[in-house]
Amino acid sequence: MAELTLVEAINDAFHVELERDPDVMVMGEDVGRAGGVFRATAGLRDRFGPDRCVDTPLAEAGILGSAVGLCMAGWRPVCEMQYDAFSYPCLDQLITHVGRYRWRTGGAMEFPLVVRMPYGGGVRAPELHDDSPEAYYVHTPGVKVAIPSTPADAKGLLAAAIRDPDPVVVLEPKLHYRTLRGEVPEGEHVVPLGEARTVREGTDVTLVAYGAMVPLAEAAADALDDEVSTEVLDIRTLKPLDEAALLAAAAKTGRVVIIQEAPRTAGYGAELAAILAEKAMLDLRAPVVRVTGYDVPYPYWQIEDAYMPSVERVVDAARRLLEF
Repeated sequence: MAELTLVEAINDAFHVELERDPDVMVMGEDVGRAGGVFRATAGLRDRFGPDRCVDTPLAEAGILGSAVGLCMAGWRPVCEMQYDAFSYPCLDQLITHVGRYRWRTGGAMEFPLVVRMPYGGGVRAPELHDDSPEAYYVHTPGVKVAIPSTPADAKGLLAAAIRDPDPVVVLEPKLHYRTLRGEVPEGEHVVPLGEARTVREGTDVTLVAYGAMVPLAEAAADALDDEVSTEVLDIRTLKPLDEAALLAAAAKTGRVVIIQEAPRTAGYGAELAAILAEKAMLDLRAPVVRVTGYDVPYPYWQIEDAYMPSVERVVDAARRLLEF
């Protein structure tokens, strides 16, 4: 297997999927000639032509609105939102059209549309270039949401999203586009939506994370090594959620720390905590604890580190559970 960065794995997935299915197309700002601001779409226009790798105007609502029509005409469009917070102008299209077409047609029409975007902080970017908007998309009925944390999963989840009959939002941790390398299967590689990944086995406390927070959870587990046995669970697909894996991990250790980069109130971690409260209460030996971002706009880079969950905050949460 080749060893690739996360963004190289995404690019590899595109080359495989566009070659496999002539109905797949890519569209977005600078995705063609420039190969994308992060070079995730490099080489696609040269190989597949400008009709299947389309440079669009700087108009996110127009990008997704055009994709809706293309999807209805039989294409499988993959839209790139150049940055996470740039996606907000297209929420109207996503909520009122993309998520509703299967319901609106009584199940007669599939809607294989993908929206992918870099998300998260840690890269010292300006305002509206760092955000963690997954809760908006998870809350939208009819839309699936996946967030990879490894190069292999970045390729496999994107392939699964492209092949899925329903709309899928794929959020990619921009912090790790080029800071993570890993073995990636060559050729076709699909990671099924709705299956979590056990990153590390443990017996004393479970750290639940997704996306950019998974490497952080692994680092926290390393820091706890001399004290406890720590399990790390990567959710991978926020919707559909692998609820069985979550409940099994909670039952195994009886203590759960949920880590999310997004603001705390009504974040995805709250949904995970609610599920554990409803279905794992008798297995828990301590309250479920969340380590999250704060309920503020994503801060400028000078204080970015104070906003982000840290190894120290996760370790402190785990120790509090062990002392409960």
